[in-house]
Amino acid sequence: MDANEFAYASAATLARRIRHRELSPIEVVEAAIARIEARNPSLNALIHFGFEDARREARRAERQVMAGDALPPLHGVPAAIKDLFDFKPGWPTTFGGVRALRNNIAQFHCVFAERIEKGGAILVGKTNAPVMGLRGVTDNYLFGATNNPFDVSRNPGGSSGGSAAAVADGLLPLAEGTDAGGSIRIPAAWCNVFGYKPSFGRVPVVMRPNGFAGDMPFVFEGPITRTVEDAALAMSVLAGYDPRDPLSLDESVDFLGALQRPIKGMRIAYSPDLDVFPIDPRVAETVRRAVAAFADAGAIVEEVRLGLTIGQRDLSDLWTRLMMPLNLGTFEAVKAGGLDLLADHRDDFPPEYLRWIDWGRTQTAADLRRDQAARTHVYDCIQAVFADHDLLVTPTLACLPPLNQPGGNTLGPAEVNGEAVDPLIGWSLAYPFNFTGHPAASIPAGLVDGLPVGMQLVGRRYADTDVLAASATFEQLRPWAGHYDICKARRV
Repeated sequence: MDANEFAYASAATLARRIRHRELSPIEVVEAAIARIEARNPSLNALIHFGFEDARREARRAERQVMAGDALPPLHGVPAAIKDLFDFKPGWPTTFGGVRALRNNIAQFHCVFAERIEKGGAILVGKTNAPVMGLRGVTDNYLFGATNNPFDVSRNPGGSSGGSAAAVADGLLPLAEGTDAGGSIRIPAAWCNVFGYKPSFGRVPVVMRPNGFAGDMPFVFEGPITRTVEDAALAMSVLAGYDPRDPLSLDESVDFLGALQRPIKGMRIAYSPDLDVFPIDPRVAETVRRAVAAFADAGAIVEEVRLGLTIGQRDLSDLWTRLMMPLNLGTFEAVKAGGLDLLADHRDDFPPEYLRWIDWGRTQTAADLRRDQAARTHVYDCIQAVFADHDLLVTPTLACLPPLNQPGGNTLGPAEVNGEAVDPLIGWSLAYPFNFTGHPAASIPAGLVDGLPVGMQLVGRRYADTDVLAASATFEQLRPWAGHYDICKARRV
């Protein structure tokens, strides 16, 4: 199996063929490595290559196949984790390209790496991310920008941009996304892949010293894949209770079974702009046409207003403020280990990031109380929609991917349709659902001038299967696999 044969094979297909002894885990991993070596230089999607570790695990996986052992669902499937707050023993962790942390070596697994390996996947490396994840594009001073496989002059989005670019370009069928403000769904939208943010607590997020840090805003881990089936397969090994996470859910979900559910009669609310976001007309029209597929499947689609009274600029500022305790906690943890990043390595951080960090150090309990009240307003408006509907559909993003800029500090657009937006994240309709914890996916809606547009599907709290059922139906009616022909035709 050569690299070209491997590219764009789904995780489910690879796992099935390995289980049936039609493919060897060794040849699958070698094909992935060859593809990465050939294509990654044009993308800068992976920034750490764990090839020898992967080869060792592939040999072990092959011995298990030949011995007739019971095999886990993802046995032998290559995958990658993200270089942010994501760990595998012996691998570097730079928190998104912080130069002072280039030699920081992890000594333990994050939950995603731990569970995806237990589920049989073989990790081949780590993917690029922005510094501390506090922006919706992928660029940093250490590794530089990741390029979008649909147009390498543009950014893939962030903060899981390296993961989405790697999956879209056929380097891997599965990669890790983490999501505190859209970091799974943003790059999924701009890279024409499926990004799934499960219900809060569905996939444990283990943090120390503050085990409760993942609730403000809600922090998630989830899969980035090319197919809905692959995301459901990944969720079957990622989800489940973990006693180390005081907020994790203790219940089982049939993720794969949800893919067979019809959506006839499902009530779907469609918001073209979440009341307050300016939307590029080309994006708006692409999503409007995509929403019609649900009606074709027998669902009842109704355009709605949420009743939000907070403007989009105030909402994005609210998200950034709520992120500060989590970010400041990271600095404190690193300082406890002997490295004072803010005092001794301030130049490692973009000025837009430092502005918010400096503000966060002055934040008061009264400030936090007011912000949580504003967050509650968003929650109440979204919950009101679900009083009468099963799903809420919106554009994932307001615009098309921006051009990369030299210097390691690419930003998103500062204006959409003549209206000023926060270039860090203000053009994203994803982060409001980190205020609320609802399950949400970004699904490919179509292309505009060869660039991907994403559509966001949001379910009721804990109704992961509704989101996956609707996503699978859409994939059947409006398949997007052919869009990758643009990536395949790109010369390296």
